[in-house]
Amino acid sequence: MDVDTVSKKNSHEDILNRFKQENIDILIGTQMVVKGHHFPNVTLVGVIAADSSLNIDDYRANERTFQILTQVAGRAGRENLPGNVIIQTYNPDQFSIECAKKQNYNEFYNIEINLRKQLKYPPFCDIIVIGMSGEKEEEVKKISQNLYKNITCKIKEKDMDLTVYSPRPAPIDKIKNKYRFRIILKGKFNDTTNECIEQSLQNVYLTNSKVRIVVDVNPTSMM
Repeated sequence: MDVDTVSKKNSHEDILNRFKQENIDILIGTQMVVKGHHFPNVTLVGVIAADSSLNIDDYRANERTFQILTQVAGRAGRENLPGNVIIQTYNPDQFSIECAKKQNYNEFYNIEINLRKQLKYPPFCDIIVIGMSGEKEEEVKKISQNLYKNITCKIKEKDMDLTVYSPRPAPIDKIKNKYRFRIILKGKFNDTTNECIEQSLQNVYLTNSKVRIVVDVNPTSMM
């Protein structure tokens, strides 16, 4: 079960109902089969390539991996029948996978929060992702470079304690024939920071009409 197989109306509910009624013995799917479903007779759950979510370019990668694995494990043995979970991984000792295996929320939280503190990730700092997208790659790249120069100059003028990472293609660098670049800012944001970014955006907008710019503060996803 994935986006392609549930594109028709009610196809999602139809597959789940057939599975619950035991007309389907094995259900293979993406993360959409993980959350919130109650399958009383499921006794075995398998996760293929559990490491894949650890390799995404997002500071929440550990959190997302732990969350997905604990949720998928909860699909097995929900009622009277015992349940088993098999996880395929190249990193069985990685703490997200190990804590998910033990269903130990407190241990995962303590390790993750200390890592974020050391690396100065939220909640110990703020992150702003400025995303740019357009049909012409060179145009998007040029706008992102201009915006980067604009922001860095203003930050130096105001002597702000911010880290600005130079523009790079987004992890998913093209969606619907539009090229995607992003700039990441890291630090503690305040009114001065907001004013600096706003002025820089205004300067870029004056010379740009075809590139879309989106600012996301502490985004839930950095993809």
